Amino acid sequence: MDSLTQIVLGAAVGEAVLGKKVGNKAMLYGAIAGTIPDLDVITRYFLDTVTATEWHRGFSHSIFFSVLFASVFGWLVWKINKKESATWKDWSWLMFWGLFTHPLLDAFTTWGTQLFWPFKTRLAFQSVFVIDPLYTLPFVVFLILAMFQKRTAVKRRRYVNFGLLLSSAYLVLTLLLKGIAYNQFEKALESQAISYSELNTRPAPLNTVLWMANIDTEDAYLMGDYSFFDSEPISFTSYPKNHDLIGEWADNDKIKRLIKITEGWYTITENDGHLYFNDLRFGLISLDENETQFAFSYRLVPNGDDLIVEERPKFKRDAKRLLFALWQRMWGN
Repeated sequence: MDSLTQIVLGAAVGEAVLGKKVGNKAMLYGAIAGTIPDLDVITRYFLDTVTATEWHRGFSHSIFFSVLFASVFGWLVWKINKKESATWKDWSWLMFWGLFTHPLLDAFTTWGTQLFWPFKTRLAFQSVFVIDPLYTLPFVVFLILAMFQKRTAVKRRRYVNFGLLLSSAYLVLTLLLKGIAYNQFEKALESQAISYSELNTRPAPLNTVLWMANIDTEDAYLMGDYSFFDSEPISFTSYPKNHDLIGEWADNDKIKRLIKITEGWYTITENDGHLYFNDLRFGLISLDENETQFAFSYRLVPNGDDLIVEERPKFKRDAKRLLFALWQRMWGN
């Protein structure tokens, strides 16, 4: 999830664990703990694109990391705040829950997280977009209300607990909504007599009303969208796999790793003499049926016997255009 959401979750967890003893400091250090796992993004500055992508939401988002570093960070906080009544164990407990709830929340997103690192399995429920105002904003409101209460006030704990309960209930609701959307896509594929081997669904950016689907067929992937306000049948657009375009690079280590990262959901396209490896899991940069550029696309540049993989840049204008189209599409076709 986005940084603000993780800060809010970490602060709420910190308050729930240690608020009575240390007041707003519990929120502060909980917020810090909630942001630490995402420091893995700095790897993009000194690792190649493929390796940095593999490391993202890996070790730092695991149970192992939470257990290993909770006492370390807890000790540091304890040393800084020795005047407080909280013990090293208290601070370590706060840091553990701040670190651990971060990847738990990330597990609901499309990218998911390697919660059980060093095992390679990535846990991804794909029921929440990385930025979801319906999850974050109510949480922020209750956290702010709690901050203005005395540390021992009953209302303070009630506000925080209600924020945690409401946000958790919303996550459960998204799983239910995902199931309903999945069923609608299944019915559409059946009614259109489309044969497929796998169906993958995810929410559209910033909401859980509009849902996207990737469908694996023999030679192409189909993509479609469905809103709970739709009155027209679901339609699908076909995108050729073109896996054969990889040619001599099929056995290249970076290609194999990219395929593993995308869990097999990828196409290869050729543009101006360059090959592009497209990750289908995050969709296209617009809802235009003629759009061919994917949100996550990597240019494959031959470099002797190896390949240089370059992530295709994203532009704010594309994001604005997509958000406007999503807002319109969300209310039905």
